[in-house]
Amino acid sequence: MSEKQPLTILCLASYYKGVAFLRTAKQLGCTVLLITRESMAGEDWPHESIDEIFYMPNLRTRPDILYAVSYIARSRPIDLIIALDDYDVETAGALRDHLRIPGMSESHARHFRDKLTMRTLAREAGIPIPEFTGVFNYDRLREFMQRVPPPWLLKPRSEASAMGITTIHSADELWPVLDRLGDAQSFHLLEQFLPGDVFHVDGLVQDGKLIFAETHGYARPPMSVYQGGGVFMTRTLERNSSASKALVALNRRVLKALGAVRGATHVEYIRAHADGKFYFLECASRVGGANIAEAVEFASGINLWAEWAKIEIAHLRGETYQLPETRRHYAGLINCLSHQEYPDLSAYQDAEVVWRLKKKYHAGVILASPDSKRLENLLHEYGRRFEQDFLAVLPPQEKGP
Repeated sequence: MSEKQPLTILCLASYYKGVAFLRTAKQLGCTVLLITRESMAGEDWPHESIDEIFYMPNLRTRPDILYAVSYIARSRPIDLIIALDDYDVETAGALRDHLRIPGMSESHARHFRDKLTMRTLAREAGIPIPEFTGVFNYDRLREFMQRVPPPWLLKPRSEASAMGITTIHSADELWPVLDRLGDAQSFHLLEQFLPGDVFHVDGLVQDGKLIFAETHGYARPPMSVYQGGGVFMTRTLERNSSASKALVALNRRVLKALGAVRGATHVEYIRAHADGKFYFLECASRVGGANIAEAVEFASGINLWAEWAKIEIAHLRGETYQLPETRRHYAGLINCLSHQEYPDLSAYQDAEVVWRLKKKYHAGVILASPDSKRLENLLHEYGRRFEQDFLAVLPPQEKGP
C-alpha cells in the first residue's frame, strides 16, 4: 500500500494513561480523538497528538456515553475504538456493538473484565485456578464453604486491581456482608484464598498469538500492599528460569482460553506455597498499570503502548506488523504513597536508576541493569529505604470511577 489509509481512532481513558499510544497513532497518520473524565482535564495529555478531546463526568454512565459517541460519529468517521484504561474495556465493547465497528464486542470484553467469566473459561480449559463460585444460589455457597476451607476472598467481578476485596474467615462472617451488599451481591464471586507469591506476565498479542511476553514477580502480593499499605515492588524474572518459562507457557493457554485477539495484555498468577504450582488469577486486555509498562520498556526496549497502537493500525490497514528487536536486560520498579507532596529522590543516585516518578504524594523509581543479581540487591536496599524515607498509608479505595 503506497499511501497510508486515513483512519480515525477514538480512545477512552477514565484515567490519565496511554500517552505513547496517542502519540504513536498520530505519528502513523491517524486522526486521534480522546474522551476522558472532566477530573482528568488538568493532566499532561499530549495535546499536540490529539485532534480533539472531549470531557464527560463519567465514561461508564449509560446511555450518556452511547449518546455522546453517536453524536461525535455524525461528523467524524470512527474506524477504531480503544480502551486505554481497564474501566473502559466493556464500555468500548458496547460502543463497538452500537456503532458496528470491528473489534472486541461487549460480551467478549467480559472475558477480560468480569472475574467470574474469566475464571469460568479458564476452568473449562483445564487451567489451574483457585476454587471459586458465583454469588447466586445460597445452597451452592454453603456447599462451597463446606468443601473449601477458609479463608475466602469475596471479590467484585468488575473492579480493577484489589479494589473492594473482602477477606471472609467463616460462613457466619459471609452472610452479613451479603446482606449489606443487597442486590449488588450477584456482582461478586467467592474464591479460595491461596497463600503464595504473585507474578505478572505483560505481553502483546497479534492475530490470536502471543508474540511478546515479559515475566515479573511482585515482592509482595498487590492485594497486601493495596489493602494494608507498603512499598510496591516488582522485577523481571531470570529470563531462562523454569518459573519464567512455565509462566509464558501458561500465559499462552490462558490467552487462548479467553480468546485474546490483538493488543496488549496484563495477566496475573500466583505460585501457591502449599504445592509450588502456578494458578491463574486474572487477565486484562490492556497495558499494566502502576508504571509497569515503563519497567517492561527499560528491561526489553519494547514500549507496550506504542507497539499496541502499531498492531491495531497495521491490522486496519491490512499491513504486516513486525515486533522490534528486544534486549534482555532486567528492570525493577518501586513506588509508594509519600508523606511529602514532592518527595526528594536525590539520595537515590546509583547508575541503575533510569527513571523517577513525578507525581504528587508518590515516590517511585525504576532500576535497570544487565545484571540480575545486582538489581535484586539494589531493590532490596531501596525497598527498605523507601519505607523509612517516604512511606505513607491511606485507607484503600473501594470503587473505581
